[in-house]
Amino acid sequence: MGSEPPLSPQVVEEGGEEEEEELSGGEESDLRTPSGRGSLLTRRGITLRVLLKDGLVEPGDGVLSIHYLGKKFVGDLLNDGKIRWVETGQIFNSPSAWATHCKRLVNPAKKSGCGWASVRYRGQKLVQYKTSWLHKYQPSADMSLVSEGEDDEMGDEEEEEGKTAVLTDDKNRKNKPELHDISLVPRRGDRERIPVRYCTLGTRDAARDPHTLVELSAFSAINRFQPFNVAVSSNVLLLMDFHCHLTTSEVVGYLGGRWDTNTQLLTVLRAFPCRTRLADRDSASAVEEEICQNLFMRGLSLVGWYHSHPRGPALPSLQDIDSQMDHQLRLQGSSNGFQPCLGIICGPYYHGNQGVASTITPFWVVPPPEQRPNDYGIPVAVEVTYVQDNFLTSDVLNEMMLLVDFYRAAPDLVQFHQFWCPDTTMMDKIKGSLSGHAPKDQAYSQILEHVYNQLINTH
Repeated sequence: MGSEPPLSPQVVEEGGEEEEEELSGGEESDLRTPSGRGSLLTRRGITLRVLLKDGLVEPGDGVLSIHYLGKKFVGDLLNDGKIRWVETGQIFNSPSAWATHCKRLVNPAKKSGCGWASVRYRGQKLVQYKTSWLHKYQPSADMSLVSEGEDDEMGDEEEEEGKTAVLTDDKNRKNKPELHDISLVPRRGDRERIPVRYCTLGTRDAARDPHTLVELSAFSAINRFQPFNVAVSSNVLLLMDFHCHLTTSEVVGYLGGRWDTNTQLLTVLRAFPCRTRLADRDSASAVEEEICQNLFMRGLSLVGWYHSHPRGPALPSLQDIDSQMDHQLRLQGSSNGFQPCLGIICGPYYHGNQGVASTITPFWVVPPPEQRPNDYGIPVAVEVTYVQDNFLTSDVLNEMMLLVDFYRAAPDLVQFHQFWCPDTTMMDKIKGSLSGHAPKDQAYSQILEHVYNQLINTH
């Protein structure tokens, strides 16, 4: 669910000490003459506006890009030398301001953006255009001034940039979704997979199976604190668990809720199952639009997503890790401040589960260290408070019936009269799992029994 660019784009001014000086037209002209400001030339004296005026670069849509820790950001170069980030429509005064903003989305601890060394114009670093300008207009200038202060960040991040871009673009073509087409992720079969520890992965390898499962780390194990608190409604768990139980294929849905910047609390209030097949791109846009409208009508924001691993462990795959990192960036990029995006994996039919209850795993992804930009993101377990609702809402019950209708004739519908284990049918299994989320009132048990009867009648 991509955010629409704001009607009045906000000009973002950040970039710390690297912010380029804005020069008047007269000063820009003087840069070319030994008697003007060029005699006191520093790297800050040359702006995008100067390069535009002298024809070294031209305005254009999507001509600017940043590759950072495996993520790509695209920007438009405007006629006045400012940069418009394509993702949100935000306006930035300089390459350093844009680079700092984007890099802090990936790595909140980032202090500066090193914009001229990080931003590319049509695939070439802007610092090279700055060098060309100096060669043309100030041939006697000290070329070391061009990269003054830029070399600090020209390590692994920039040296591996080309490889990262190729890796990322290739992955995008194959199986890497944006948040708005989360429901189209191609998924794997139910073959048994043994999870690996994150520390064994090493550098990103295109030959590695993207369906490799990875064990979760704890925030404390990577010397971090969980940057937000999470509360999840029991009705969310009930609807999500119900959805995941219905089919032997993987399912996907969205999570709606609210983010309180004052208390740093993410409250998940509603699940929105995607009633579409994962490969059905034709109906995906209509399903997404319906969910967008439901979120808006209820005054909720998109705060995350969920998907199922029907017969496998509820742990993220390498593909899930990359998808989650993308979704985190997308939600952070839709606002000026930090906003978390929660990922949840539900494993309903994994025989390693304790009893009949599904395993439900909330997770988040921490970016790899800057000095290792081609490593995978680090999947970490998120501590969650589960809030028991006192009643089932009509929304939840209606959604359950719509799901029954959607999967009624599906070839991968679970056969609920069959046995999950020697003494437990599939119907017993789903009832037992959902009982942990449902209100304890007998009246609601009778309502759910009606839903279960509808499932039995689908066969």
